[in-house]
Amino acid sequence: MTTTNTAPNPPAQDVQYPAHTTDQCPSCKQKGRPVEGQTVKSMLAVSLRAARVANYLFCRTRDCPVVYFTADGTQTFLTGDVRERVYQKEPDSDDVLVCYCFRHTLGEIRSASSELARAFVEDINAGIQAGQCACDLRNPQGSCCLGNVRALLR
Repeated sequence: MTTTNTAPNPPAQDVQYPAHTTDQCPSCKQKGRPVEGQTVKSMLAVSLRAARVANYLFCRTRDCPVVYFTADGTQTFLTGDVRERVYQKEPDSDDVLVCYCFRHTLGEIRSASSELARAFVEDINAGIQAGQCACDLRNPQGSCCLGNVRALLR
């Protein structure tokens, strides 16, 4: 009589399983937006020894204290850990910046006449064309503010 072993073989000891990753903020569970590591490093007000090479995401949820988190869930940076106040976290504060490169505040944009509003957009566009924009480093969301400015002006 022949017997066969039908039990599965145990996994090899050197098998590496991928780490669990998610795009959900560990605090508010909302979907984060990918942001470059250079943005995170430029925004941190804490020692850069705290930053590591990782896939970071930006949490734009208003009432959530998390600004950046890693996709593997091992690291978070809160509003107190960043150099700039974050527009998305303080959408009712007139003195918070919306345009970080050219220093336009929420209050300026909200109270602007239609003529002045066009001037803000033209100013930002002129700066972009002149190569003076650095939203990838100066804006906590890591991308151009123009969409935020235009949304406020509507």
